[in-house]
Parts: sequence; C-alpha cells; structure tokens
Amino acid sequence: MGIFLSGAAFSAYQGVSALLSSGTAKQPSLREFVIIYVVLGVSLALEGSSLRKAVTQVRHEARHANRGVLTFVVRSPDPTVKTVAGEDSVAVIGVLAAAADTVLHQITGVEAWEGVASLVIAVLLGYVAVILGRDTKELLIGESADPVVRATAFATITSHPEITGVKEILTMQLGPASVLVAARVQFEDDLNAKRVQLVCTDIEAEMRERMPELTQVFLDPARSPPTICTAHGNASARYSTTLTS
Repeated sequence: MGIFLSGAAFSAYQGVSALLSSGTAKQPSLREFVIIYVVLGVSLALEGSSLRKAVTQVRHEARHANRGVLTFVVRSPDPTVKTVAGEDSVAVIGVLAAAADTVLHQITGVEAWEGVASLVIAVLLGYVAVILGRDTKELLIGESADPVVRATAFATITSHPEITGVKEILTMQLGPASVLVAARVQFEDDLNAKRVQLVCTDIEAEMRERMPELTQVFLDPARSPPTICTAHGNASARYSTTLTS
C-alpha cells in the first residue's frame, strides 16, 4: 500500500503542477518530444514483458484452480497475485495514457494534457492500493474460505450415507494455500465409535483429495438434532441442514 500510495501522491502532485503551469511553460522542442517517446517506448516494452509473464503465471494458476483468470484474481487469498497483476496492469495503462496525452500535448500545444495523464495514473494507483488494503485486512482478521471450498466440503460430507445431518460448517482462510474446515455432523444412531471414526477418516481423506489447500479438517459428531438455519460471518461461514431419505 505504501508503494502504491506514494506513487499516487507523486503522480497527483505532477498532474496538479502541470495543470497550474499550463500555458506558462516553454513548449518542448521536437527533439525533447522524441526523447519522451523513446523513454515511453522502452517503459512500455519492459512493463509489457512483465505483464505478459504475470498473465501467463496467473492463467496457469487459474487453470489449476479450475477458474477464470479474472475470477481467480478477485477471489485469490494470495495478496501477491493481486499485487503483481495490479502493478503490471496499472503500469501498462499508465504508460499508454502518458503516451496518448503526450501526443495530444504535441498536437495541440496544451500542456494540461500531460497533467490529465498524471492524474489518471494517480487514480489508478490509489484504487489498487485501496483494493489491496481491503483484501489483506480481511485475511488478517480471519476471512471465511471461498464459497466453492465451503460448498465442496458440504457436498463431501453429505455424500456419505452414514451422515443424517450437518448441523454446522465453519471455514477459515489461514493463508494463501491453507484452509481450515470444521463441521458438526449428525451420524446414524446405530453406528458404533469405531465406525464413526472410519467415516470421519474417509471424509477427511476425500476432502483433502478434492481440495489440496485444506490443511486442517475437524469433524465433531453431534447427537442433538440439528437446527435448520443458515448464517454467514466475516471469519467463518455456517451451513446447517437435515438430510431426509
């Protein structure tokens, strides 16, 4: 956030300065415009290469997670994915905006266009900073796992015939690739302790196979009839239901 906000503040300062001095500064020469275009061209080549590598990496990870690229970036619990994608995207957009406004400046002779480009870049950097701060805060205070993870855990539990009800499911995103799932489940009344243990072991193994990011799984046998309700919280998500034949 510090990097993005400091960049946004500097760009905003440059933009305001350019707007206030518009019409008073000396018009750059053709040679100076050529130097500007060369610098922007080199910047675009470097930032474009970085963005291409970032997109390739994100596509690979999204494909591994069976999700679209945009959905993966938005829902990813790994802040580095959002940081890299956001920084490279804003950098390329910023260079293009600067190039476009430099062309307008050269054609019209109005320096204010360069100020507009700086302000656009400042807004983009500030937006990325806010998004990163929001998502990281949610992870730090305890964010519930992705809805797909919760739904998969629920489906895995209820797919076993020995389970007659699910009283509660709690999930928490512990890290970029670490998820906790805890559930209170209702077993058939005639199951002995050994059979309950075997069923719990099978459910945990199946969950880990379907969701490798699971690092902790807790199943608590509940004897009391489950209450039918649904609740959602910031640090956890709850599902409750009773199965009927």
